[in-house]
Amino acid sequence: MKTGSSTKVHILNTGDDKKTIFIRLIVGLIFISEGIQKYLFLEILGPAFFQGIGFRHAYFWAYFTGAFEISCGILILFGLFTRLASIPLLIIMITAFITTKLPLLTTKGFWTFAHEYNIDFSLTILLILLIIYGGGKWSFDSRVLKSVNP
Repeated sequence: MKTGSSTKVHILNTGDDKKTIFIRLIVGLIFISEGIQKYLFLEILGPAFFQGIGFRHAYFWAYFTGAFEISCGILILFGLFTRLASIPLLIIMITAFITTKLPLLTTKGFWTFAHEYNIDFSLTILLILLIIYGGGKWSFDSRVLKSVNP
C-alpha cells in the first residue's frame, strides 16, 4: 500500500505558491470556454472545423476534444488532479499547433503565424508550468495531499 500512497503524493504534490491560482484561473476558464464553444458553434469550432483541417470522424473528435477541454478545464480551475488534467490539454495544444498553426508558417509567413499562435503558445507554457509545479497552495490537490500525508 505504500507505493499507492506514494503515487498519490507524487501526483498531488504541489508547492505552497499562492500565485498559481492565477495560472489555474486563466487556463481553466479558457479551456472551459473553448470546450463549450465546440458544442455551440458547430460550423466554426465543432465538427465542421475538424473536418476542414483533415480529421476523419470529425464529429467524434470535436466532441471528444470539447469534453476533455471542459472536464480538464474544470479540474484545473479547482486545482484537483492538476498535473493529470494538464496532460490531455497539452496534447490538444500540440495537436492544434501541428494541424492549424504550423501550416500558417509555411503558407502565410512568420508574422501571421506569430499572431495566430500567441495565445496557444501562452497556454502551452502555462500548462507546462502546471505540470511542473502542480495546483499551488489554494488547490484541492493541496487539501487532499494534507489528508493523505498529514
